[in-house]
Amino acid sequence: MGQQRGIRVFQTAEHACGYWPERNARDIVLDPSDAALPDVYPQSLALGFRRSGGHVYRPQCAACQACIAVRLPVREFAPDRSQRRCLKRNTDLRMELRPAQRTDEVFDLYRRYVDSRHAGGGMDGAATEDFDRFVSCEWSPTHFLEFRRGQALLAVAVTDFLPAALSSVYTFFDPREAARSLGTFAILSQIEWARREGREYLYLGFWLKDHPKMHYKENFRPQERLQGRNWVRQA
Repeated sequence: MGQQRGIRVFQTAEHACGYWPERNARDIVLDPSDAALPDVYPQSLALGFRRSGGHVYRPQCAACQACIAVRLPVREFAPDRSQRRCLKRNTDLRMELRPAQRTDEVFDLYRRYVDSRHAGGGMDGAATEDFDRFVSCEWSPTHFLEFRRGQALLAVAVTDFLPAALSSVYTFFDPREAARSLGTFAILSQIEWARREGREYLYLGFWLKDHPKMHYKENFRPQERLQGRNWVRQA
């Protein structure tokens, strides 16, 4: 891809893995300063890359291949019984498509979420600049899907809108509303949005077998997992 499009690819130095702290990780990153990056980004998702802030990257670790890119063919998806219950629990919420801009309300929700869910993990205690660097960048086709009960903001799904797909970048929600399963509800809402607008896929980032924070992705079927250069269907 890099040679065809004339974009440079870099390899990072080893660093602590964000999923398995006892392991070392290394990524390959598309040149974030290249003017072609916005054009290459949609195709990069199909090759197993992911966006974080202004960086489009893919893990490439010498001793580990645990990170597997996952996408959902949205036209074929049908919610299971548990997901239907989740939809029913959240019928009182309304969804709004908003620009990917930090507001006091959005940042307060994000900070409460990461302080609750990622205490001691490096994301807690976030400053506004941490949020801005992580969520979006000038070139990214990013929007916020906001979920509200009345005027109260309960969840935000940070979503990249590509010509043939949506990409779920990150979701954060009110930790006091855990019983609603808002993470699941956000994915179900993104699936429906993608299907309604004629997109083919929803990209969910990476799945890691046996990782407790990634188990929820297994519940969305059918799905496709990238193995080598091929997307393999999981019924």
